[in-house]
Amino acid sequence: MSSQNVNPATVVVNSANSRKAKDTTATKKDSVSVKKRLQQELMGLMMSAEKGVSAFPEGDNLFHWVGTIEGPKDTVYEGLKYRLTLEFSSAYPYEPPTVRFHTPCFHPNVDEHGNICLDILKEKWSALYEVRTILLSIQSLLGEPNNESPLNVQAADMWSSQAVYKKHLLNHYEKHAKSTL
Repeated sequence: MSSQNVNPATVVVNSANSRKAKDTTATKKDSVSVKKRLQQELMGLMMSAEKGVSAFPEGDNLFHWVGTIEGPKDTVYEGLKYRLTLEFSSAYPYEPPTVRFHTPCFHPNVDEHGNICLDILKEKWSALYEVRTILLSIQSLLGEPNNESPLNVQAADMWSSQAVYKKHLLNHYEKHAKSTL
């Protein structure tokens, strides 16, 4: 694991009492620093010129965001819009957020519960990534799936025939997705 992914608040302490006191202090301090980081990311996202991606905290809860991704141009997803949920822990940015599609998404790397198979949300996570990076990566994944690691085998099998895939995708979107937007 690279050094930017090591949470400085998780240093091992010998005494159980001092560990408990340090954990309480670290949790409060971490929560404040995570909120500050998320506020900075929100401002950066609002000021960015990125097209087709957005995200905002749900209500006053900075640890729960709702994001929107538009399908990339010149792909079968062009013209489609998807909502996602992003859940941040007090260990963010040292741990990735939990990101799921709220809008049902027919895709090789998305399962029926909205879970996403994307390496930067798992083993390739870096504390240098931010919400904008995550959203752009997921948007890119829509048009360029990793069929070597599918969560949806049916979608992966259909991907090679874009005309058949698009027909199924649009039918799926009409049936399941429009009501969630």
